Amino acid sequence: MAETAKNDKPNDNEITVLSDTPTKMVVGERGLAFAVYVLYLLGYITGITAIIGVVIAYIQADSADAPVKSHYIFQIRTFVIGFIYFLVGLLLLNIAVGALIILWALVWSLIRNVKGLLALNRNDPIANPESWMFGD
Repeated sequence: MAETAKNDKPNDNEITVLSDTPTKMVVGERGLAFAVYVLYLLGYITGITAIIGVVIAYIQADSADAPVKSHYIFQIRTFVIGFIYFLVGLLLLNIAVGALIILWALVWSLIRNVKGLLALNRNDPIANPESWMFGD
C-alpha cells in the first residue's frame, strides 16, 4: 500500500497538458454584434454606450467570421463617420447649417443601426460595410 501511495503523488517531471477543446463563450459573435447595435441606440440617450460599442466592435473585428466581421466594420464606420458629422455640425452651429448637419447625422446613424440590426437578425452580412450611406 505504501508503494501505491507513493505512485499517486504527482511527479515533478510530469507536464500537465490542458485540453484542446475551446471554452464556450458566454455571448457568441452574433450576440456581441447585436449588443453593439443596442449600445449605439442607447448612445442617443447616454452617449457613453456608443463609445463602449465601438471599442467592442474594434476588438472583435479581427477574430470574427466574415458575415459578422462585415457588421463590425459597418459599426466602426458608423461611429467614426457619425462622429465626424457631429463635430462638423457643432462647428457650424453658429450658422444655421450646423443644426441640419447634426439632424442628418442622427437620422443617418439611426437608419444604419436599424438596417444593421435587421440584417444581423436575418443572419445576412452587410453587403457593402465600407459604404458612406446605408451598406447597400
